[in-house]
Amino acid sequence: MLLAEVIRQLHDRGWFVVNLDATVIAEAPKLAPYIDTMRQCLSGLLGIGYDDANIKATTTEHLGFTGRQEGIAAQAVVLIRK
Repeated sequence: MLLAEVIRQLHDRGWFVVNLDATVIAEAPKLAPYIDTMRQCLSGLLGIGYDDANIKATTTEHLGFTGRQEGIAAQAVVLIRK
């Protein structure tokens, strides 16, 4: 719901998403089986092509809160244009 609202506000101001590059940081679960579905869902929400949504998964090799499986982190960069 938050992402849909952000996209709506962008569109209202004349901005559109060009592409997405995201990384999910987690020791578990293994995300490889889900990445295709995640790309499909996010590309649809963002109004971009499947090939313009890049999602990767990585671990911290058991370091920090993600390595201790106390949480999951995500980083994303989205290119927008008028």
